[in-house]
Amino acid sequence: MYIIVYMDINTLKHLFKKYKESILFGRYIFGGIILPLIKKNQEKFQVGEIGASVLGENIYVIKIGTGPKKIFMWSQMHGNESTTTKAVFDLCNVFANSKFAEVQFILNQCTIAIIPILNPDGAKAYTRTNANNIDLNRDAQERSQPESVVLRAYFDAFQPHFCFNLHGQRTIFGAGNSNHSATVSFLAPAQDKNCSITDTRKKAMEIIVNMNENLQRQIPNQVGIYDDAFNLNCVGDTFQSLDVPTVLFEAGHYTNDYQREKTREFIFQSLLVALGYVASKDITGNNYLLYDKIPQNQKCFYDIIIRNTVVNNQKVDVAIQYLEKLAENTIEFSPIVEKISNLNGYFGHKEVDANGNLVLTDDDREVYEGYENDFVLLNNVIFSLKV
Repeated sequence: MYIIVYMDINTLKHLFKKYKESILFGRYIFGGIILPLIKKNQEKFQVGEIGASVLGENIYVIKIGTGPKKIFMWSQMHGNESTTTKAVFDLCNVFANSKFAEVQFILNQCTIAIIPILNPDGAKAYTRTNANNIDLNRDAQERSQPESVVLRAYFDAFQPHFCFNLHGQRTIFGAGNSNHSATVSFLAPAQDKNCSITDTRKKAMEIIVNMNENLQRQIPNQVGIYDDAFNLNCVGDTFQSLDVPTVLFEAGHYTNDYQREKTREFIFQSLLVALGYVASKDITGNNYLLYDKIPQNQKCFYDIIIRNTVVNNQKVDVAIQYLEKLAENTIEFSPIVEKISNLNGYFGHKEVDANGNLVLTDDDREVYEGYENDFVLLNNVIFSLKV
């Protein structure tokens, strides 16, 4: 006999505000920062070392709850995708401290296993790949890397009923071909080369539909679906092909939120909504149809677009994209001129009209692709490109 776990937006916001993990902020999250949180969680949950990275960094799992429904999630498979890790520890704080009946019901119905950082070497170096320069999300079949072996071994031992694959995505994505940024994206990965809508995928889709309903009330038109091209070397596709419903989470861009703190809240909410739904339901996949109503992600954004300028006597637009760089334990956003062209059909998270004026470099040359600086000269006035 199940009760329905439903948390309204005010409850979700209250839980986030109250239990947001204060020592985690920004984009640079690595093993040394989360170690105190791992130790803190040992007081309430089962915490174990389940392996080590290429460079010998410990890989941990946090096991929460006592229920029969098993959910397995992992974050920072790509070391520079840290937003979901922050949300995971916010979630841990809720489960450790909240007395809400809905929270306690989830703990009674579910056993949740979380690997907060799968790729600790990549997290420390702020790279997508591991220390051997291997993308772990293309290593699901060969399992050539120790981190891939750890993930698959725990999957096999835990035998989850559902998997949550937690990632972050670049600022280039829109929710459909529109001027709405894809703040959160999901995917029920393909299970075969034909991308068939299998019973297993339907269950993952049903969970996504439920999360989307909550997000549309807060960030309408800012939820997308990631590309479902099948690749069995990807972990999500592999686990889906093993008939375990798997949901991909992608933390994206919210207006002026380059530290991904607002997106962090939406990921937190989505995780809690998904867990509540799994706890409350015998998920059949019957309620999957609205999944197709969520727009497909499109690469249609730049960080800044300067419209209506002139370069080489041609009327063009100038697109600037930020390159994320690790410097002194923080992430700097370095502006680079990515494209000079007619950019109709593209959108900027920030847009400026040059009104036909030249855009110049710091040495008074016409701006060019690859130019990297914190500013340009627009009508002989310094125009800052910094976040």
